[in-house]
Amino acid sequence: MSILWEKSEAWRWLVRRTRDSKPFFFAFATICGVVPGVIGYGVMQLTNSRNDELEAHLRKTARPESTMMGQVNREWLAEYLGELQRKEDTNDRYLAALRGEVLTRNAHARVQPLPKQTSGETSKEK
Repeated sequence: MSILWEKSEAWRWLVRRTRDSKPFFFAFATICGVVPGVIGYGVMQLTNSRNDELEAHLRKTARPESTMMGQVNREWLAEYLGELQRKEDTNDRYLAALRGEVLTRNAHARVQPLPKQTSGETSKEK
């Protein structure tokens, strides 16, 4: 891949200009950072659908599992933010996540292992 850049006269010119001229280097670096940022911002604004009717319809027709997970996530976030406000040590959350465990609300048994699922195990509830 570097052969393409090394043999390209335009690439060599760009390298020489950025090496020899600090204003050109800063202009080129700004263009390389600002132009993609502006394009990305424009795409995000064009594709953002902040339509209240659509949002209300999607919330009304959401599956029960999605609604339940949203509620659980809000509760966990509230618990975590409460711990941060009380300046409690939250490093055990990261350690438990690294071990594949889930923290519970019970302070005496904060770390609970995830239940093991076998490949042949299926739940048939009717």
